[in-house]
Amino acid sequence: MYKSIKSKCLIMPALLLCILISCARWPSNLKTAFKNDFQIGATLGYRFNADSTLKELTKTHFNVITPENQMKWGPIHPKEEDYNFAPMDTLVGFALQNNIKVIGHTLTWHSQTPGWVFEDGENNPAKRGVLLQRMQNHISTVVSRYNGKIHGYDVVNEAICDPKDGPELLRNSKYLQIIGPDYIEKAFQFARQADPDAQLYYNDYNLANPDKRAKAVELIKSLQNKGVHIDAIGMQGHWNIYEPTVEQVEKSILAYSALGIDVMITEMDISLFRHKDERDIYRESVPDSILQLQARRYGEMFKLFKKHSDRISRVTFWGTTDKYSWLNNWPVRDRVNHPLLFDRGAKPKPAYFAVLKAATEQ
Repeated sequence: MYKSIKSKCLIMPALLLCILISCARWPSNLKTAFKNDFQIGATLGYRFNADSTLKELTKTHFNVITPENQMKWGPIHPKEEDYNFAPMDTLVGFALQNNIKVIGHTLTWHSQTPGWVFEDGENNPAKRGVLLQRMQNHISTVVSRYNGKIHGYDVVNEAICDPKDGPELLRNSKYLQIIGPDYIEKAFQFARQADPDAQLYYNDYNLANPDKRAKAVELIKSLQNKGVHIDAIGMQGHWNIYEPTVEQVEKSILAYSALGIDVMITEMDISLFRHKDERDIYRESVPDSILQLQARRYGEMFKLFKKHSDRISRVTFWGTTDKYSWLNNWPVRDRVNHPLLFDRGAKPKPAYFAVLKAATEQ
């Protein structure tokens, strides 16, 4: 009996020492973990400045931030003569104080754009020249204000027609209807004129889908053939614990980087739900088996990102903690989701440790 107890007493400290040594090999935060690979970012919404825990989490783990809504046309330019810069100014000031880069999101998007932008004042569609002038005024005013303070911009967001909506290359937005397909080219030109030193990106969702990948490649090639300056494509990572496959994501990374531009994984979160009609089953708690499945997915994806770190320059999460994730309200209003690395109390989840582990593996 004594021998057995003595043996256990010897084993337990040794086991604890092994665990401590293993943990010591892991970096203490995300930005350190991937400092030789790519930038690590997150989005911040309007409430971040009133949440000291959220600000500390951001300063600890991220070296680049993106405004969640503060720079979209509606919030920052609600009326033709009125701009609301205060929320964006606050975010930029926080970033500059803490040596964090800022990505501008977004300059041209069919959604969250006020109706007046597309109208003539009498509920009729605006003329092509009028809309182009409004685009130029908006982009020039916003970009010039943050000249030298913002690292890069999602110049055009979600302009490609999703394959489920039709075979056309471009979404049938009011930009396309009024201006034509060259509105994308014009947006990049206006941004380049406003800040020649800022990086310029095209950003979209579902870009791991083979059919949409083909459309994205076609769009980027057409812009390049016209001499449009574009630095990177943003692959929105709004994925779930079941899809897309690692192979689909890898094929897209290779296809986009072959165009001679950087690849950025943007808006990353991994939902616990596959479909919008799934019931709200994780309101009170999440089974460990589901958290482990999410962790495995995050780990697989970050192993892939590290493998292609010569092609990927940034990975940005769409949010910081589960508490503030947009997926708590979309696509099902008030359905509770848990898609990020930190829980509602800003504590690291199994997914966080899976990501750190991926950073240390060759």
